[in-house]
Amino acid sequence: MTSNFENQVQTLYEKATLIMEEFYHSQRQGQQTGVPIPQEFKEEFFGLVDKVNLSLLEDKDNFYGYFLMQMSREIRFDLASPTGVNFKGAKYVLHFNPMLFLNLNLRQMESTIKHEILHILSGHLWRAKELKSRYNALAINMAMNIVVNAYLEDLPPYSVTLEWVNLHYSLKLLPFKPFEYYVEEIQALLDLFEADEPDENKDADEIKTEVDPEKAHDLWEESSDTDDKTLQEFTEKFIAHAQKGSVPGYLESMISSLSNSQGELPWNFYLKRLMGTVPSNHKKTVTRRNRRQPERLDLRGQLRSHKAKILVALDISGSISDQEFNQAIKEVLAIVKNYNHDITIVECDNDIRRVYKVKTLKDVKDRLNIRGGTRFTPVFEYANEHKINLLIYFTDGQGEEKLYTTPRGYKTLWVLSGRGKELSLEKPYGAVKKLKQVEVKDNTLKMSDVKTEGFSMQDQERIYN
Repeated sequence: MTSNFENQVQTLYEKATLIMEEFYHSQRQGQQTGVPIPQEFKEEFFGLVDKVNLSLLEDKDNFYGYFLMQMSREIRFDLASPTGVNFKGAKYVLHFNPMLFLNLNLRQMESTIKHEILHILSGHLWRAKELKSRYNALAINMAMNIVVNAYLEDLPPYSVTLEWVNLHYSLKLLPFKPFEYYVEEIQALLDLFEADEPDENKDADEIKTEVDPEKAHDLWEESSDTDDKTLQEFTEKFIAHAQKGSVPGYLESMISSLSNSQGELPWNFYLKRLMGTVPSNHKKTVTRRNRRQPERLDLRGQLRSHKAKILVALDISGSISDQEFNQAIKEVLAIVKNYNHDITIVECDNDIRRVYKVKTLKDVKDRLNIRGGTRFTPVFEYANEHKINLLIYFTDGQGEEKLYTTPRGYKTLWVLSGRGKELSLEKPYGAVKKLKQVEVKDNTLKMSDVKTEGFSMQDQERIYN
């Protein structure tokens, strides 16, 4: 099959080159505005794709082959990567740029198809939308490619991988992190460099012969206007039909995360986004005039003091474990450390039981051993009274259905325990996110842990001379 396959690839590439030359000739004559693709070429090209799919079906990871069988296929000479995917007409559509795809060998073709399917399984098509307004397209695309390429072999030589990014940008990014983590780290680096002036003629050609990482996922913009929940439901149907045999562990993990994610940003990344909107307190200064009344020299101006009050509420009555909260508060402290904000922890059940300030993880105290009912209102009364800027409420979600004190002048982020199902409040006055479930360690001594034969010298640690 290999020699016949390679011959077919070479023949198709020559035909694709001829199509490109005819297009440019017509364009110079002012006769052509689009790339004409003969039906014969389409049939031959998709016949080649069928052979690639057959190879995927024969592979141990045949999930990809069955997934591809459900997808529509299109040819796009203007695609900035060998393959691209979007969602149209209740189907995922896999697009191919023959000028780039036909330059790959069989294994690389398989990998670039797997690459697109992994973007779907990772929920990138809808997760990326959350970030577009705040992050550079290059940072987003590179971050997503780092995530999916970590699971692939036989990648094209220009592929964006964790190793390539760390080497190229002198970074020390960690492996197997959420793509939001990579977006933030890469964006921070890009911000250090001045943006290049946009090239007005960069998109003039309708045929791409080189890969452009910044535009690799522009095709997603052409997807049907579908809400995230509906898109996720379609994705789960595709997955169900593709699971014909055993699925590798990393795919099982992705599929499980997709089913549980509801297409949402992780709570800690959402908190980072909130931190950018939290207003800082102001301090008086005699070196600046009052902005509202500059003619009044007797009035002091204001400077941002870059300090805001953050209230972290912990529901001690519910099912949030010590491990879950300790990990969560560690992430909170890591997120807000660059903002130099004041953090206060409130422990509460049906009433506030303890209030204390923290600056580092060492300041976090062991939780009070009190397990009453749960009421959310006392915390909001405290927050209103102390004029806080942000409330982060960790709870299992079970409390009142209605707050008897509404929040005034601050944002609220609810973080539900990994075992919490939903928030009982009809109107939460803020975003509700799920805490990633942490394994709860059981330190209880079991009878099976106790040796019945009594103490023995064999229980001693070996002595080395």
